[in-house]
Amino acid sequence: MAELEVAVNGRSYRVACEDGKEDHLRRIAAELDGRVRELAGALGQVGESRLLLLAGLLVSDELADAQAGLAEAQARPRGMAPEAEAALAEQLEALAARIEHIAARLEAA
Repeated sequence: MAELEVAVNGRSYRVACEDGKEDHLRRIAAELDGRVRELAGALGQVGESRLLLLAGLLVSDELADAQAGLAEAQARPRGMAPEAEAALAEQLEALAARIEHIAARLEAA
């Protein structure tokens, strides 16, 4: 088990992680640090635990949105993105209109 030091809002923390996951831990710690610093800039230094709580809630909210989006994507029929599906539907409608036009001309002839 690897152990490394990460900094959040200017304070160092010693954290253990699986071997080989050090870079990942550094990246997510840097992301959390950025969120906390952003909140501190907006709210002032309202206390470390409050800043960490707010940053955690923001990250959890984004995770919930991402999970909902994933569930929605998994519920959709596979194979075609919604934009491609809409474009295909438009093309099919245009073809149907052309076929109806040709049929009407044949009937009139």
